[in-house]
Amino acid sequence: MQLPSRIIDISMLLDNETVTDPPVMRPNIEYKTGEDNAEMVCEFFPGLTTDQLPDGQGWSWERINLVTHNGTHLDAPYHYHTHDKSGAKMLTIDEVPLDWCFRPGVKLDFRRLDDGHVVTAKEVKAELDRIGHDLQPFDIVLVNTRASECYGTDEFMTAGIGMGRDATVYLTDRGVKITGIDAWGWDAPFHHMAQNWEATQDPAVIWEGHYAGMENQYCHLEKLQHLEKLPASGFTVACFPCKIKDASAGWTRAVAMFD
Repeated sequence: MQLPSRIIDISMLLDNETVTDPPVMRPNIEYKTGEDNAEMVCEFFPGLTTDQLPDGQGWSWERINLVTHNGTHLDAPYHYHTHDKSGAKMLTIDEVPLDWCFRPGVKLDFRRLDDGHVVTAKEVKAELDRIGHDLQPFDIVLVNTRASECYGTDEFMTAGIGMGRDATVYLTDRGVKITGIDAWGWDAPFHHMAQNWEATQDPAVIWEGHYAGMENQYCHLEKLQHLEKLPASGFTVACFPCKIKDASAGWTRAVAMFD
């Protein structure tokens, strides 16, 4: 089997310092070094002393307090609602078929659009026409926005566009099961969504891309990185999520592979 010549990591680093979530859901990583754990190691082996360990060190590990939506992650349909329009149970992350997660990828470049813009089906079709891609069932569609340029700054959570309901249904009606975006979420940032709600008082503007999953069950990756390094098509995406029972999402080391 011939392996691809390039692998691009499109996942976000998970750390305590970079602000990529609101305060209520920030991660916390507690680091324990080999020196910290030396005495604990000795407790497993009565009579062993720390000076008998290599340089007095045991094993290192980390204790992590996370939300399943911290860092790069794959949202399961269950995140959007409990049942779809047909009455079928929405899939949790441990139920998502793995063959959805290793498929040809295509990139839609919407970096030129203003922050808070809600992408339409017409704009998705126009971008597919521009790059000359004939969308196929199970293609993994990645959306490049301005948000990734703001990673590590205060702008990150308010930057980038959102994918509207009709844009999402346009993709899922054509057999797309996984999409992804480099912004905080698949929809427009809450800051812009709230302004739209205030102006219209129309509940349809709230989380419309997510709720589109009630029409056709699908998953999306959020908080991707480095999409600007990818070609428009001709690459493969691997995005297997952590297997967490009955969960709404799973942390994901997503990569794109191509020659």
